[in-house]
Amino acid sequence: MWWVRVIWALLLSFWVLLQQSSSIEEEHSCGASSCGKISNISYPFRQKHDPKHCGDSRYELSCENDVTTLYLCSGKYHVQSINYHNFTITLVDPGLELNYCSSLPINFLSRFYFFDDVNQDNTYCTDPYQATLNNYGNDDDLLFEHIVYLNCSHQVTNNHKYVDTSSCINSHSIKGHSYIYAMAGDLIAKDFQVGCQVKLVAPTSGFGLQRNQLLPYHVMHNALAYGFMVSWVNLVCKTTCGQSSLATLNFTLKLILIYQLR
Repeated sequence: MWWVRVIWALLLSFWVLLQQSSSIEEEHSCGASSCGKISNISYPFRQKHDPKHCGDSRYELSCENDVTTLYLCSGKYHVQSINYHNFTITLVDPGLELNYCSSLPINFLSRFYFFDDVNQDNTYCTDPYQATLNNYGNDDDLLFEHIVYLNCSHQVTNNHKYVDTSSCINSHSIKGHSYIYAMAGDLIAKDFQVGCQVKLVAPTSGFGLQRNQLLPYHVMHNALAYGFMVSWVNLVCKTTCGQSSLATLNFTLKLILIYQLR
């Protein structure tokens, strides 16, 4: 039957992908290394002082005060975990402390800073990570949502998406203080208030946080302190399938699906 042939074709493609990927990993592998709580640093990652043939230089990590650190889009992040099964690395802004809602991110980072095949001319960030589980910028596979901080010259009482942060954040914490609000999800035109300015955008992959969901601020903050995921699935595709391919990770099939561009 036709669907049996399709499944066999997918499995064969995945087997070839694994063989090619394993060959590349063996060529650049130096065995797993560790730093602090991260004990599985291996290809494509490398540590700053590893021999040159170890890992991929574009995926370099540093060990600072026994904390695994990644510099991403000119910002410094602490590595929470590395998942080699779904090609994701979880990061957290060093300015955040779990259960201490007065702490704030120190980095401004949004989905639009990331490299993907739709946005190859990105001038904000040239690091080779994706914000999705594909290499063509499909937001259906987005790995994180945004928390947007706004500084307003007046109290906002007519839009419940503006969550008051005054129980946690002293208005002096953000330059040009007045009233500080947080919003889960993207700020769209109809929600923008005259007299408000975006001061900070930070990503989170925290469980329970859904796009544009209404949440109290301490829940938003704990979601930020959980961290956010980014992917290196683009490397897997480019090194094994060629430059003219699209790839997406399918959790149901547990396969990387490859689409050749004509």
